[in-house]
Amino acid sequence: METLVYNPQGVCSKQFVIEHEDGKIVSIKVLGGCSGNLQGISKLLVGMPIKEVINRLEGIRCGMRSTSCPDQISKALKTI
Repeated sequence: METLVYNPQGVCSKQFVIEHEDGKIVSIKVLGGCSGNLQGISKLLVGMPIKEVINRLEGIRCGMRSTSCPDQISKALKTI
């Protein structure tokens, strides 16, 4: 299992810790941001292929911002 630590830009969250193995998400922990929403998103992503997560989350915006926590998760996963 590998761990990715990513510091998102332009959102309330401060850090993502993403564990992955064999191209799938094992766990995602988020420091900061909208706790309930991000806990829910994190649980939904467990077991999902990384490529599918990127396809589903990329481009989601938060209000008037050009990005969001889900979009930043996709950007983090692209670095793997």
